[in-house]
Amino acid sequence: MGRRFLAERRRDPYYRAAQEEGLHSRAAFKLAELNDEFRLLHPGDRVLDLGAAPGGWSVVAADAVGPEGAVLAVDERRTDPIEGVESIRGRVGSEELRARLAGCSFEVVLSDLSPRISGAYSTDHARSVDLVRTAFALARPLLQPGGHFVAKVFDGDLRRPLERELKRHFASLHRTKPAASRERSSELYLLCLGFRPPRTTP
Repeated sequence: MGRRFLAERRRDPYYRAAQEEGLHSRAAFKLAELNDEFRLLHPGDRVLDLGAAPGGWSVVAADAVGPEGAVLAVDERRTDPIEGVESIRGRVGSEELRARLAGCSFEVVLSDLSPRISGAYSTDHARSVDLVRTAFALARPLLQPGGHFVAKVFDGDLRRPLERELKRHFASLHRTKPAASRERSSELYLLCLGFRPPRTTP
């Protein structure tokens, strides 16, 4: 990690605030802003947080759903214990994780997954889009009717086809970039609201 990056991070007001408030990462402010604007999380909700480490989104989600709700954080990396959050280690897309979550249900599924950065933007963008598809494939059988799916994606030419795919399953889809995202970052957040499960034929 270069000195310039570390210096920039120390000057970053969101990073400093996250450290002061014990929010694990500046990403916590992104979810807090999205929740303020779109009312994603409600007391008593069950939330699945994919790509949860280091835990910033899980902290915000646990606070929003309160003691009557539940937050399940999933990541390949180990995370520090967070009050009100159950953590499991697993890779999104693996059959092991799919089997472990079978029978669970959630009002909200969050995905802050990010690909390993290659330095080739077209590659990183494509990988990011694939991660959203993989996260939704996991989320789809777990989401309650009317539930929400929120996912980070890197902007690019594959974003619009992805949005069309997702929109078929939800009442509405919104695209936004929170103020807490770094200005030079290409990340966007897709908010898929009002899940409409496929109709089952008798």
